[in-house]
Amino acid sequence: MRLLRLAFPPRFGKLRPVKFLARLGPRHGAAIVAGLLLAASFPKPGVAGMAWVAPGLMLFAALGQRGRECFRIGYFAGLANYLCSLYWLLFIPFPAGAIVGWLALSAYLALYPATWVWLCWRLFSRKEFVGEQSWWSVVGEFFTTNWSQRARWTLLSAAFWVALEMVVGRFLSGFPWNFLGVSQYRMVPLIQIASVTGVYGVSFIVVWLSISLAVALLRIVRQPGLRWGWLLELRLALIVLIGVMVFGLNRLLQPAQTDRELKVALVQPAIPQTLLWDHREDANRFDKIMDLSKRALAAGPDLLIWPESSMPNFTEDNFRAMTNLIVAHKVWMILGADDAERRPGATGPGEYENFNAAFLLSPEGKYVARYHKQHLVVFGEYLPFARWLPFLRRILPIPGDFTPGGRPVPFELDAAAAVDGRGTRDGDAPGRRSQTAATGLDRSNATSAVRLSVLICFEDVVPGLARRSAGSDIDFLLNLTNDGWFGESAAQWQQAANAVFRAVENGLPLVRCTNNGLTCWIDSRGAIRGILSGEGKAVYAQGFMTAKIPIRPAGQKREPTFYHRHGDWFGWVCVVLSVVMAVRSFLPKVARQDTGA
Repeated sequence: MRLLRLAFPPRFGKLRPVKFLARLGPRHGAAIVAGLLLAASFPKPGVAGMAWVAPGLMLFAALGQRGRECFRIGYFAGLANYLCSLYWLLFIPFPAGAIVGWLALSAYLALYPATWVWLCWRLFSRKEFVGEQSWWSVVGEFFTTNWSQRARWTLLSAAFWVALEMVVGRFLSGFPWNFLGVSQYRMVPLIQIASVTGVYGVSFIVVWLSISLAVALLRIVRQPGLRWGWLLELRLALIVLIGVMVFGLNRLLQPAQTDRELKVALVQPAIPQTLLWDHREDANRFDKIMDLSKRALAAGPDLLIWPESSMPNFTEDNFRAMTNLIVAHKVWMILGADDAERRPGATGPGEYENFNAAFLLSPEGKYVARYHKQHLVVFGEYLPFARWLPFLRRILPIPGDFTPGGRPVPFELDAAAAVDGRGTRDGDAPGRRSQTAATGLDRSNATSAVRLSVLICFEDVVPGLARRSAGSDIDFLLNLTNDGWFGESAAQWQQAANAVFRAVENGLPLVRCTNNGLTCWIDSRGAIRGILSGEGKAVYAQGFMTAKIPIRPAGQKREPTFYHRHGDWFGWVCVVLSVVMAVRSFLPKVARQDTGA
Protein backbone atom coordinates (compact mmCIF):
# COMPACT_ATOMS: atom_id res chain seq x y z
CA MET A 1 0.00 0.00 0.00
CA ARG A 2 2.88 2.37 0.69
CA LEU A 3 4.08 1.90 -2.88
CA LEU A 4 0.62 2.71 -4.25
CA ARG A 5 0.50 5.87 -2.12
CA LEU A 6 3.76 6.93 -3.75
CA ALA A 7 2.12 6.59 -7.16
CA PHE A 8 -1.15 8.23 -6.10
CA PRO A 9 -0.51 10.60 -3.16
CA PRO A 10 -3.37 11.79 -0.93
CA ARG A 11 -3.65 15.16 -2.65
CA PHE A 12 -4.43 13.34 -5.92
CA GLY A 13 -7.07 11.23 -4.23
CA LYS A 14 -9.09 14.32 -3.26
CA LEU A 15 -9.34 15.52 -6.85
CA ARG A 16 -12.10 14.69 -9.26
CA PRO A 17 -11.00 12.76 -12.37
CA VAL A 18 -10.95 15.86 -14.60
CA LYS A 19 -8.91 17.85 -12.10
CA PHE A 20 -6.65 14.88 -11.55
CA LEU A 21 -5.90 14.65 -15.27
CA ALA A 22 -5.30 18.40 -15.36
CA ARG A 23 -2.55 17.97 -12.77
CA LEU A 24 -0.69 15.61 -15.06
CA GLY A 25 2.11 17.34 -16.91
CA PRO A 26 4.18 16.58 -20.00
CA ARG A 27 6.34 14.16 -18.02
CA HIS A 28 3.34 12.01 -17.17
CA GLY A 29 2.21 12.18 -20.79
CA ALA A 30 5.65 11.04 -21.94
CA ALA A 31 5.52 8.18 -19.43
CA ILE A 32 2.13 7.05 -20.72
CA VAL A 33 3.44 7.20 -24.30
CA ALA A 34 6.41 5.07 -23.21
CA GLY A 35 4.02 2.52 -21.71
CA LEU A 36 1.93 2.42 -24.87
CA LEU A 37 5.07 1.93 -26.98
CA LEU A 38 6.10 -0.92 -24.70
CA ALA A 39 2.70 -2.58 -25.07
CA ALA A 40 2.86 -2.18 -28.86
CA SER A 41 6.19 -4.02 -28.98
CA PHE A 42 4.47 -7.28 -27.97
CA PRO A 43 1.98 -9.22 -30.08
CA LYS A 44 -0.34 -7.85 -31.25
CA PRO A 45 0.72 -5.60 -33.05
CA GLY A 46 4.23 -6.72 -32.13
CA VAL A 47 6.30 -3.79 -33.45
CA ALA A 48 9.61 -4.91 -31.95
CA GLY A 49 11.35 -1.59 -32.57
CA MET A 50 9.13 0.14 -30.01
CA ALA A 51 10.89 -1.78 -27.24
CA TRP A 52 14.17 -0.06 -28.15
CA VAL A 53 12.58 3.35 -27.48
CA ALA A 54 10.27 2.85 -24.49
CA PRO A 55 12.69 2.30 -21.56
CA GLY A 56 14.82 5.34 -22.43
CA LEU A 57 11.75 7.55 -22.85
CA MET A 58 10.29 6.27 -19.58
CA LEU A 59 13.51 6.95 -17.71
CA PHE A 60 14.26 10.42 -19.05
CA ALA A 61 10.68 11.54 -18.49
CA ALA A 62 11.66 11.49 -14.80
CA LEU A 63 14.99 13.30 -15.24
CA GLY A 64 15.56 15.80 -12.44
CA GLN A 65 12.56 14.75 -10.34
CA ARG A 66 12.54 13.77 -6.71
CA GLY A 67 12.18 10.13 -5.71
CA ARG A 68 8.41 10.10 -5.23
CA GLU A 69 7.78 11.75 -8.58
CA CYS A 70 10.20 9.34 -10.30
CA PHE A 71 8.24 6.45 -8.87
CA ARG A 72 4.96 7.98 -9.99
CA ILE A 73 6.17 8.56 -13.55
CA GLY A 74 7.38 4.97 -13.79
CA TYR A 75 4.07 3.76 -12.42
CA PHE A 76 2.09 5.60 -15.07
CA ALA A 77 4.27 4.05 -17.77
CA GLY A 78 3.89 0.58 -16.32
CA LEU A 79 0.14 0.91 -15.86
CA ALA A 80 -0.35 2.06 -19.46
CA ASN A 81 1.73 -0.90 -20.66
CA TYR A 82 -0.03 -3.61 -18.69
CA LEU A 83 -3.57 -2.33 -19.12
CA CYS A 84 -3.01 -2.51 -22.88
CA SER A 85 -0.89 -5.63 -23.24
CA LEU A 86 -3.02 -7.70 -20.83
CA TYR A 87 -6.38 -6.54 -22.20
CA TRP A 88 -7.17 -10.16 -23.12
CA LEU A 89 -7.93 -10.91 -19.47
CA LEU A 90 -11.24 -9.16 -20.11
CA PHE A 91 -12.24 -12.04 -22.41
CA ILE A 92 -12.55 -14.45 -19.46
CA PRO A 93 -16.25 -15.42 -19.46
CA PHE A 94 -16.84 -14.09 -15.92
CA PRO A 95 -17.03 -10.29 -16.32
CA ALA A 96 -16.73 -9.29 -12.66
CA GLY A 97 -13.72 -11.48 -12.00
CA ALA A 98 -12.17 -10.56 -15.36
CA ILE A 99 -12.31 -6.82 -14.72
CA VAL A 100 -11.03 -7.13 -11.16
CA GLY A 101 -8.22 -9.45 -12.26
CA TRP A 102 -7.20 -7.20 -15.16
CA LEU A 103 -7.06 -4.08 -12.99
CA ALA A 104 -5.42 -5.77 -10.01
CA LEU A 105 -2.73 -7.55 -12.01
CA SER A 106 -1.94 -4.43 -14.04
CA ALA A 107 -1.75 -2.31 -10.89
CA TYR A 108 0.58 -4.83 -9.26
CA LEU A 109 2.89 -5.28 -12.23
CA ALA A 110 3.17 -1.51 -12.74
CA LEU A 111 5.05 -1.35 -9.43
CA TYR A 112 8.09 -2.90 -11.12
CA PRO A 113 8.78 -0.23 -13.78
CA ALA A 114 7.98 2.36 -11.11
CA THR A 115 10.63 0.86 -8.86
CA TRP A 116 13.04 0.71 -11.80
CA VAL A 117 12.72 4.42 -12.65
CA TRP A 118 13.05 5.38 -9.00
CA LEU A 119 16.08 3.14 -8.44
CA CYS A 120 17.91 4.30 -11.58
CA TRP A 121 17.68 7.96 -10.62
CA ARG A 122 18.41 7.13 -7.00
CA LEU A 123 21.71 5.68 -8.17
CA PHE A 124 22.48 8.78 -10.25
CA SER A 125 21.26 11.23 -7.61
CA ARG A 126 23.13 14.52 -7.54
CA LYS A 127 21.63 17.53 -5.84
CA GLU A 128 22.11 19.72 -8.90
CA PHE A 129 19.86 17.30 -10.83
CA VAL A 130 16.96 17.39 -8.43
CA GLY A 131 14.60 20.24 -7.74
CA GLU A 132 12.32 22.63 -9.51
CA GLN A 133 14.57 23.35 -12.50
CA SER A 134 13.22 23.03 -16.01
CA TRP A 135 13.72 19.71 -17.74
CA TRP A 136 15.94 21.34 -20.38
CA SER A 137 18.30 22.86 -17.83
CA VAL A 138 18.58 19.51 -16.05
CA VAL A 139 19.61 17.91 -19.35
CA GLY A 140 22.51 20.35 -19.44
CA GLU A 141 23.48 19.38 -15.90
CA PHE A 142 23.31 15.71 -16.90
CA PHE A 143 26.12 16.20 -19.41
CA THR A 144 28.41 17.77 -16.81
CA THR A 145 29.18 14.19 -15.81
CA ASN A 146 31.94 12.35 -17.65
CA TRP A 147 31.42 9.56 -20.16
CA SER A 148 32.50 6.76 -17.84
CA GLN A 149 29.92 7.81 -15.24
CA ARG A 150 27.15 7.81 -17.82
CA ALA A 151 28.27 4.50 -19.34
CA ARG A 152 28.36 2.84 -15.93
CA TRP A 153 24.91 4.19 -15.14
CA THR A 154 23.35 2.89 -18.38
CA LEU A 155 24.81 -0.57 -17.71
CA LEU A 156 23.56 -0.62 -14.13
CA SER A 157 20.12 0.58 -15.22
CA ALA A 158 19.87 -2.39 -17.59
CA ALA A 159 20.96 -4.70 -14.77
CA PHE A 160 18.24 -3.24 -12.51
CA TRP A 161 15.62 -4.01 -15.17
CA VAL A 162 16.74 -7.64 -15.40
CA ALA A 163 16.82 -7.97 -11.61
CA LEU A 164 13.20 -6.83 -11.42
CA GLU A 165 12.24 -9.33 -14.14
CA MET A 166 13.81 -12.02 -11.98
CA VAL A 167 11.64 -10.92 -9.07
CA VAL A 168 8.38 -10.70 -11.03
CA GLY A 169 9.05 -14.19 -12.41
CA ARG A 170 9.26 -15.66 -8.91
CA PHE A 171 7.31 -13.58 -6.40
CA LEU A 172 3.85 -14.96 -5.48
CA SER A 173 4.51 -18.05 -7.63
CA GLY A 174 5.70 -15.81 -10.47
CA PHE A 175 4.26 -14.22 -13.58
CA PRO A 176 7.11 -14.47 -16.14
CA TRP A 177 4.95 -13.14 -18.98
CA ASN A 178 6.20 -10.70 -21.62
CA PHE A 179 9.65 -9.98 -20.31
CA LEU A 180 11.09 -7.21 -22.47
CA GLY A 181 13.31 -9.57 -24.45
CA VAL A 182 10.22 -11.49 -25.62
CA SER A 183 9.31 -8.53 -27.83
CA GLN A 184 12.25 -9.49 -30.05
CA TYR A 185 11.08 -13.06 -30.70
CA ARG A 186 11.16 -12.59 -34.47
CA MET A 187 14.74 -11.23 -34.41
CA VAL A 188 16.20 -14.73 -34.68
CA PRO A 189 19.93 -13.80 -34.82
CA LEU A 190 19.58 -11.50 -31.81
CA ILE A 191 17.76 -13.97 -29.58
CA GLN A 192 20.43 -16.67 -29.94
CA ILE A 193 22.18 -15.07 -26.97
CA ALA A 194 19.33 -16.57 -24.90
CA SER A 195 21.11 -19.93 -25.28
CA VAL A 196 23.74 -18.41 -22.97
CA THR A 197 21.92 -15.89 -20.78
CA GLY A 198 18.28 -16.87 -21.09
CA VAL A 199 15.69 -14.31 -22.13
CA TYR A 200 17.20 -11.94 -19.55
CA GLY A 201 20.21 -11.28 -21.79
CA VAL A 202 17.96 -10.00 -24.57
CA SER A 203 16.10 -7.76 -22.11
CA PHE A 204 19.43 -6.39 -20.89
CA ILE A 205 20.62 -5.50 -24.39
CA VAL A 206 17.34 -3.81 -25.34
CA VAL A 207 17.27 -1.66 -22.18
CA TRP A 208 20.96 -0.78 -22.45
CA LEU A 209 20.62 0.30 -26.08
CA SER A 210 17.41 2.19 -25.36
CA ILE A 211 18.98 4.29 -22.61
CA SER A 212 22.19 4.80 -24.59
CA LEU A 213 20.16 5.92 -27.60
CA ALA A 214 18.23 8.40 -25.46
CA VAL A 215 21.48 9.82 -24.08
CA ALA A 216 22.92 10.08 -27.60
CA LEU A 217 19.85 11.92 -28.93
CA LEU A 218 19.88 14.34 -26.01
CA ARG A 219 23.53 15.04 -26.64
CA ILE A 220 22.88 15.82 -30.31
CA VAL A 221 20.21 18.34 -29.33
CA ARG A 222 21.95 19.79 -26.29
CA GLN A 223 25.49 19.90 -27.67
CA PRO A 224 25.14 20.13 -31.48
CA GLY A 225 28.68 21.46 -31.82
CA LEU A 226 30.13 18.09 -30.85
CA ARG A 227 29.86 16.43 -34.24
CA TRP A 228 30.52 12.86 -33.16
CA GLY A 229 29.74 13.18 -29.46
CA TRP A 230 26.57 11.13 -29.82
CA LEU A 231 28.56 8.16 -31.12
CA LEU A 232 30.63 8.19 -27.95
CA GLU A 233 27.45 7.54 -25.96
CA LEU A 234 26.50 4.59 -28.16
CA ARG A 235 29.80 2.96 -28.99
CA LEU A 236 30.07 0.46 -26.13
CA ALA A 237 26.48 -0.73 -26.46
CA LEU A 238 26.79 -0.94 -30.25
CA ILE A 239 29.97 -3.01 -30.02
CA VAL A 240 28.23 -5.49 -27.71
CA LEU A 241 25.15 -5.58 -29.96
CA ILE A 242 27.30 -6.32 -33.00
CA GLY A 243 29.08 -9.07 -31.07
CA VAL A 244 25.75 -10.60 -30.06
CA MET A 245 24.50 -10.52 -33.66
CA VAL A 246 27.72 -12.17 -34.92
CA PHE A 247 27.32 -14.87 -32.27
CA GLY A 248 23.72 -15.40 -33.33
CA LEU A 249 24.47 -15.60 -37.05
CA ASN A 250 27.29 -18.06 -36.40
CA ARG A 251 24.96 -20.23 -34.31
CA LEU A 252 22.34 -20.20 -37.04
CA LEU A 253 24.94 -21.40 -39.55
CA GLN A 254 25.85 -24.42 -37.42
CA PRO A 255 24.20 -27.60 -38.76
CA ALA A 256 21.60 -29.15 -36.48
CA GLN A 257 22.51 -32.55 -35.02
CA THR A 258 19.55 -34.46 -36.39
CA ASP A 259 19.15 -37.36 -38.80
CA ARG A 260 15.62 -38.52 -37.97
CA GLU A 261 12.15 -37.05 -38.04
CA LEU A 262 8.98 -37.71 -36.11
CA LYS A 263 5.75 -36.93 -37.93
CA VAL A 264 3.18 -35.47 -35.55
CA ALA A 265 -0.48 -34.58 -36.08
CA LEU A 266 -1.75 -31.66 -34.00
CA VAL A 267 -5.50 -31.26 -33.48
CA GLN A 268 -7.02 -27.86 -32.66
CA PRO A 269 -10.74 -28.26 -31.79
CA ALA A 270 -11.41 -24.53 -31.09
CA ILE A 271 -13.99 -25.17 -28.38
CA PRO A 272 -15.22 -22.01 -26.58
CA GLN A 273 -14.42 -21.98 -22.88
CA THR A 274 -18.09 -21.80 -21.90
CA LEU A 275 -18.73 -25.08 -23.74
CA LEU A 276 -15.81 -26.76 -21.98
CA TRP A 277 -17.74 -26.33 -18.73
CA ASP A 278 -21.08 -27.39 -20.19
CA HIS A 279 -21.33 -31.17 -19.76
CA ARG A 280 -24.38 -31.21 -22.02
CA GLU A 281 -21.93 -30.49 -24.86
CA ASP A 282 -19.52 -33.31 -23.98
CA ALA A 283 -20.80 -35.61 -26.72
CA ASN A 284 -20.60 -32.90 -29.39
CA ARG A 285 -17.11 -31.92 -28.28
CA PHE A 286 -15.92 -35.48 -28.42
CA ASP A 287 -17.45 -36.07 -31.84
CA LYS A 288 -15.77 -32.92 -33.17
CA ILE A 289 -12.29 -33.82 -31.97
CA MET A 290 -12.67 -37.41 -33.15
CA ASP A 291 -13.68 -36.21 -36.62
CA LEU A 292 -10.66 -33.90 -36.80
CA SER A 293 -8.41 -36.73 -35.60
CA LYS A 294 -9.63 -39.13 -38.28
CA ARG A 295 -8.87 -36.54 -40.94
CA ALA A 296 -5.44 -35.86 -39.44
CA LEU A 297 -4.57 -39.57 -39.31
CA ALA A 298 -5.06 -39.85 -43.07
CA ALA A 299 -1.61 -38.26 -43.39
CA GLY A 300 -0.01 -41.22 -41.57
CA PRO A 301 1.58 -39.52 -38.55
CA ASP A 302 3.66 -41.29 -35.91
CA LEU A 303 2.09 -39.36 -33.04
CA LEU A 304 -1.40 -37.89 -32.59
CA ILE A 305 -1.68 -34.99 -30.13
CA TRP A 306 -4.73 -33.43 -28.49
CA PRO A 307 -4.48 -30.19 -26.46
CA GLU A 308 -5.10 -29.44 -22.80
CA SER A 309 -8.66 -30.11 -21.60
CA SER A 310 -9.39 -32.04 -24.77
CA MET A 311 -11.04 -35.10 -23.20
CA PRO A 312 -14.55 -34.12 -22.00
CA ASN A 313 -14.95 -37.07 -19.66
CA PHE A 314 -13.09 -40.34 -19.36
CA THR A 315 -16.23 -42.37 -19.90
CA GLU A 316 -15.80 -45.97 -20.89
CA ASP A 317 -17.41 -45.39 -24.29
CA ASN A 318 -15.25 -42.36 -25.10
CA PHE A 319 -12.07 -44.10 -24.00
CA ARG A 320 -12.91 -47.18 -26.06
CA ALA A 321 -13.61 -45.08 -29.17
CA MET A 322 -10.35 -43.19 -28.73
CA THR A 323 -8.21 -46.29 -28.22
CA ASN A 324 -9.89 -48.08 -31.12
CA LEU A 325 -8.88 -45.16 -33.33
CA ILE A 326 -5.19 -45.25 -32.40
CA VAL A 327 -5.05 -49.05 -32.57
CA ALA A 328 -6.57 -49.01 -36.05
CA HIS A 329 -3.95 -46.52 -37.25
CA LYS A 330 -1.07 -47.92 -35.13
CA VAL A 331 -0.19 -44.48 -33.81
CA TRP A 332 1.02 -43.14 -30.47
CA MET A 333 -1.18 -40.55 -28.76
CA ILE A 334 -0.76 -37.75 -26.20
CA LEU A 335 -3.74 -35.87 -24.79
CA GLY A 336 -4.55 -33.44 -22.00
CA ALA A 337 -7.22 -34.24 -19.42
CA ASP A 338 -7.93 -34.04 -15.71
CA ASP A 339 -6.62 -36.75 -13.41
CA ALA A 340 -7.37 -37.72 -9.82
CA GLU A 341 -5.64 -39.77 -7.11
CA ARG A 342 -6.63 -40.65 -3.58
CA ARG A 343 -4.99 -38.39 -1.06
CA PRO A 344 -2.12 -39.98 0.85
CA GLY A 345 -3.54 -41.51 4.01
CA ALA A 346 -7.15 -40.99 2.89
CA THR A 347 -9.70 -43.25 4.56
CA GLY A 348 -13.07 -41.91 3.46
CA PRO A 349 -14.80 -41.68 0.07
CA GLY A 350 -14.24 -38.65 -2.14
CA GLU A 351 -10.82 -37.83 -0.68
CA TYR A 352 -8.99 -37.20 -3.94
CA GLU A 353 -6.37 -34.85 -5.29
CA ASN A 354 -7.10 -33.38 -8.72
CA PHE A 355 -4.41 -32.78 -11.34
CA ASN A 356 -4.14 -31.08 -14.70
CA ALA A 357 -2.50 -33.91 -16.61
CA ALA A 358 -1.17 -35.25 -19.89
CA PHE A 359 -1.31 -38.93 -20.85
CA LEU A 360 0.69 -41.07 -23.28
CA LEU A 361 -1.06 -44.00 -24.97
CA SER A 362 0.71 -46.68 -27.02
CA PRO A 363 -0.32 -47.89 -30.50
CA GLU A 364 -1.93 -50.86 -28.71
CA GLY A 365 -4.24 -48.50 -26.84
CA LYS A 366 -2.46 -49.01 -23.52
CA TYR A 367 -1.81 -46.28 -21.00
CA VAL A 368 1.97 -45.78 -20.85
CA ALA A 369 2.77 -42.63 -18.84
CA ARG A 370 1.30 -39.48 -17.38
CA TYR A 371 2.54 -36.07 -16.33
CA HIS A 372 0.95 -33.78 -13.76
CA LYS A 373 1.26 -30.04 -14.28
CA GLN A 374 3.71 -28.54 -11.79
CA HIS A 375 3.27 -24.76 -12.10
CA LEU A 376 -0.38 -23.95 -11.43
CA VAL A 377 -1.94 -20.65 -12.46
CA VAL A 378 -2.93 -18.61 -9.42
CA PHE A 379 -6.65 -17.68 -9.50
CA GLY A 380 -7.02 -19.99 -12.50
CA GLU A 381 -6.22 -23.44 -11.12
CA TYR A 382 -6.06 -22.74 -7.42
CA LEU A 383 -7.13 -19.97 -5.06
CA PRO A 384 -4.58 -18.73 -2.56
CA PHE A 385 -6.05 -17.81 0.81
CA ALA A 386 -9.39 -19.43 -0.17
CA ARG A 387 -9.68 -20.84 3.34
CA TRP A 388 -9.68 -17.33 4.80
CA LEU A 389 -11.34 -15.55 1.84
CA PRO A 390 -14.16 -17.92 0.79
CA PHE A 391 -15.96 -15.18 -1.18
CA LEU A 392 -13.31 -15.60 -3.90
CA ARG A 393 -15.01 -18.80 -5.01
CA ARG A 394 -18.19 -16.85 -5.76
CA ILE A 395 -16.52 -14.44 -8.20
CA LEU A 396 -13.93 -16.73 -9.79
CA PRO A 397 -14.73 -19.78 -11.99
CA ILE A 398 -12.81 -22.42 -10.06
CA PRO A 399 -14.91 -25.37 -8.85
CA GLY A 400 -11.97 -26.85 -6.96
CA ASP A 401 -8.24 -26.56 -6.55
CA PHE A 402 -5.73 -28.57 -8.55
CA THR A 403 -2.70 -30.12 -6.88
CA PRO A 404 0.71 -29.42 -8.43
CA GLY A 405 2.74 -32.32 -9.79
CA GLY A 406 6.09 -33.16 -8.31
CA ARG A 407 8.53 -33.41 -11.22
CA PRO A 408 8.94 -33.69 -14.99
CA VAL A 409 8.03 -37.06 -16.53
CA PRO A 410 9.68 -37.83 -19.88
CA PHE A 411 7.40 -39.56 -22.37
CA GLU A 412 9.17 -42.31 -24.33
CA LEU A 413 7.58 -43.52 -27.52
CA ASP A 414 9.51 -46.80 -27.45
CA ALA A 415 9.09 -47.69 -23.79
CA ALA A 416 10.27 -51.13 -22.70
CA ALA A 417 7.25 -51.22 -20.39
CA ALA A 418 4.41 -48.93 -19.47
CA VAL A 419 5.20 -46.59 -16.58
CA ASP A 420 3.04 -44.22 -14.61
CA GLY A 421 3.80 -40.68 -13.53
CA ARG A 422 6.05 -41.96 -10.72
CA GLY A 423 8.11 -44.18 -13.00
CA THR A 424 6.58 -47.46 -11.82
CA ARG A 425 5.82 -50.35 -14.18
CA ASP A 426 2.24 -50.61 -15.36
CA GLY A 427 1.70 -53.30 -17.95
CA ASP A 428 3.49 -55.29 -20.57
CA ALA A 429 5.64 -53.75 -23.26
CA PRO A 430 3.90 -53.15 -26.55
CA GLY A 431 4.98 -55.61 -29.22
CA ARG A 432 8.13 -54.53 -31.06
CA ARG A 433 6.66 -55.25 -34.47
CA SER A 434 3.63 -53.02 -33.95
CA GLN A 435 5.80 -50.19 -32.62
CA THR A 436 7.97 -50.31 -35.70
CA ALA A 437 4.90 -50.15 -37.89
CA ALA A 438 3.51 -47.30 -35.84
CA THR A 439 6.47 -44.94 -35.93
CA GLY A 440 8.64 -46.03 -38.79
CA LEU A 441 11.70 -45.53 -36.56
CA ASP A 442 14.59 -47.87 -35.95
CA ARG A 443 13.64 -49.99 -32.92
CA SER A 444 16.74 -52.19 -32.89
CA ASN A 445 17.74 -50.89 -29.47
CA ALA A 446 16.39 -48.72 -26.68
CA THR A 447 18.62 -45.79 -27.61
CA SER A 448 16.52 -45.17 -30.72
CA ALA A 449 13.50 -44.24 -28.62
CA VAL A 450 11.98 -40.79 -29.05
CA ARG A 451 11.75 -38.93 -25.75
CA LEU A 452 9.87 -35.72 -25.05
CA SER A 453 8.80 -33.65 -22.07
CA VAL A 454 5.35 -32.12 -21.70
CA LEU A 455 4.61 -28.59 -20.52
CA ILE A 456 0.96 -27.84 -19.79
CA CYS A 457 -0.69 -24.47 -20.33
CA PHE A 458 1.33 -21.58 -18.85
CA GLU A 459 4.40 -23.78 -18.20
CA ASP A 460 6.03 -22.92 -21.53
CA VAL A 461 6.56 -19.34 -20.34
CA VAL A 462 8.45 -20.45 -17.19
CA PRO A 463 12.19 -20.63 -18.01
CA GLY A 464 13.30 -22.70 -15.03
CA LEU A 465 10.59 -25.32 -15.40
CA ALA A 466 11.28 -25.81 -19.11
CA ARG A 467 14.99 -26.12 -18.33
CA ARG A 468 14.35 -28.84 -15.74
CA SER A 469 12.25 -30.71 -18.28
CA ALA A 470 14.86 -30.54 -21.05
CA GLY A 471 17.26 -33.36 -20.20
CA SER A 472 20.14 -34.29 -22.48
CA ASP A 473 18.17 -37.27 -23.79
CA ILE A 474 15.03 -35.25 -24.60
CA ASP A 475 14.28 -34.77 -28.29
CA PHE A 476 11.71 -32.00 -28.02
CA LEU A 477 9.37 -30.16 -25.68
CA LEU A 478 5.61 -30.39 -26.11
CA ASN A 479 3.19 -27.76 -24.83
CA LEU A 480 -0.49 -28.65 -24.44
CA THR A 481 -2.55 -25.56 -23.74
CA ASN A 482 -6.05 -24.16 -23.75
CA ASP A 483 -6.25 -20.41 -24.35
CA GLY A 484 -9.98 -20.59 -25.01
CA TRP A 485 -10.35 -18.51 -21.84
CA PHE A 486 -9.20 -15.47 -23.80
CA GLY A 487 -11.24 -15.78 -26.97
CA GLU A 488 -9.59 -14.66 -30.20
CA SER A 489 -7.09 -12.22 -28.71
CA ALA A 490 -3.40 -11.45 -28.48
CA ALA A 491 -2.95 -13.90 -25.58
CA GLN A 492 -2.30 -16.80 -27.95
CA TRP A 493 0.36 -14.85 -29.86
CA GLN A 494 2.02 -13.61 -26.68
CA GLN A 495 2.28 -17.10 -25.21
CA ALA A 496 3.80 -18.41 -28.44
CA ALA A 497 6.33 -15.54 -28.41
CA ASN A 498 7.33 -16.49 -24.86
CA ALA A 499 7.63 -20.14 -25.89
CA VAL A 500 10.15 -19.22 -28.60
CA PHE A 501 12.69 -18.50 -25.86
CA ARG A 502 12.25 -21.90 -24.21
CA ALA A 503 13.33 -23.48 -27.51
CA VAL A 504 16.40 -21.24 -27.84
CA GLU A 505 17.41 -21.49 -24.18
CA ASN A 506 17.44 -25.28 -24.25
CA GLY A 507 18.42 -25.90 -27.87
CA LEU A 508 15.30 -28.01 -28.45
CA PRO A 509 12.34 -27.89 -30.81
CA LEU A 510 9.10 -26.99 -29.07
CA VAL A 511 5.75 -28.25 -30.36
CA ARG A 512 2.55 -26.47 -29.32
CA CYS A 513 -0.89 -28.11 -29.52
CA THR A 514 -3.63 -25.72 -28.46
CA ASN A 515 -7.39 -25.52 -28.21
CA ASN A 516 -7.73 -22.32 -30.25
CA GLY A 517 -4.25 -21.12 -31.26
CA LEU A 518 -1.39 -20.87 -31.75
CA THR A 519 -0.84 -24.45 -32.75
CA CYS A 520 2.63 -24.54 -34.28
CA TRP A 521 6.14 -25.86 -33.86
CA ILE A 522 9.31 -23.90 -33.14
CA ASP A 523 12.75 -25.12 -34.13
CA SER A 524 15.73 -25.23 -31.77
CA ARG A 525 16.90 -21.79 -32.99
CA GLY A 526 13.59 -20.12 -32.18
CA ALA A 527 12.12 -19.84 -35.68
CA ILE A 528 8.40 -20.59 -35.88
CA ARG A 529 8.23 -23.16 -38.67
CA GLY A 530 4.51 -23.66 -38.95
CA ILE A 531 1.28 -22.16 -37.64
CA LEU A 532 -2.02 -23.96 -38.01
CA SER A 533 -4.55 -22.02 -40.04
CA GLY A 534 -7.86 -23.72 -39.45
CA GLU A 535 -11.07 -23.57 -41.39
CA GLY A 536 -11.38 -20.10 -42.88
CA LYS A 537 -7.56 -19.71 -42.70
CA ALA A 538 -7.84 -18.27 -39.16
CA VAL A 539 -5.29 -19.26 -36.51
CA TYR A 540 -8.10 -19.47 -33.93
CA ALA A 541 -10.35 -21.80 -35.95
CA GLN A 542 -10.71 -25.56 -35.65
CA GLY A 543 -8.46 -27.73 -37.77
CA PHE A 544 -5.36 -29.89 -37.71
CA MET A 545 -1.82 -29.82 -39.02
CA THR A 546 1.04 -32.25 -39.46
CA ALA A 547 4.70 -31.45 -38.92
CA LYS A 548 7.98 -33.32 -39.13
CA ILE A 549 9.99 -32.70 -35.98
CA PRO A 550 13.78 -33.24 -36.23
CA ILE A 551 15.09 -35.83 -33.78
CA ARG A 552 18.64 -36.32 -32.46
CA PRO A 553 20.66 -39.20 -33.96
CA ALA A 554 19.95 -42.57 -32.37
CA GLY A 555 22.24 -43.31 -29.45
CA GLN A 556 23.54 -39.73 -29.12
CA LYS A 557 22.85 -37.31 -26.32
CA ARG A 558 22.10 -33.71 -27.13
CA GLU A 559 24.83 -31.15 -26.46
CA PRO A 560 23.31 -28.91 -23.78
CA THR A 561 23.36 -25.15 -24.18
CA PHE A 562 25.26 -22.96 -21.73
CA TYR A 563 21.94 -21.79 -20.34
CA HIS A 564 20.73 -25.35 -19.83
CA ARG A 565 23.88 -26.18 -17.86
CA HIS A 566 23.95 -23.04 -15.71
CA GLY A 567 20.39 -21.72 -15.65
CA ASP A 568 19.60 -18.11 -14.76
CA TRP A 569 23.19 -17.21 -13.89
CA PHE A 570 22.98 -13.92 -15.78
CA GLY A 571 19.78 -12.91 -14.03
CA TRP A 572 21.26 -13.71 -10.62
CA VAL A 573 24.38 -11.65 -11.40
CA CYS A 574 22.08 -8.72 -12.15
CA VAL A 575 20.17 -9.31 -8.91
CA VAL A 576 23.34 -9.33 -6.80
CA LEU A 577 24.72 -6.27 -8.56
CA SER A 578 21.44 -4.42 -8.11
CA VAL A 579 21.22 -5.22 -4.40
CA VAL A 580 24.81 -4.11 -3.82
CA MET A 581 24.34 -0.84 -5.70
CA ALA A 582 20.97 -0.14 -4.09
CA VAL A 583 22.43 -0.60 -0.61
CA ARG A 584 25.43 1.51 -1.55
CA SER A 585 23.17 4.35 -2.72
CA PHE A 586 21.76 4.61 0.80
CA LEU A 587 25.07 4.38 2.67
CA PRO A 588 26.20 8.02 2.27
CA LYS A 589 22.88 9.23 3.68
CA VAL A 590 23.17 6.89 6.66
CA ALA A 591 26.78 7.93 7.22
CA ARG A 592 25.81 11.63 7.24
CA GLN A 593 23.10 10.94 9.81
CA ASP A 594 25.56 9.05 12.02
CA THR A 595 28.03 11.94 11.96
CA GLY A 596 25.34 14.53 12.58
CA ALA A 597 25.91 16.18 9.20
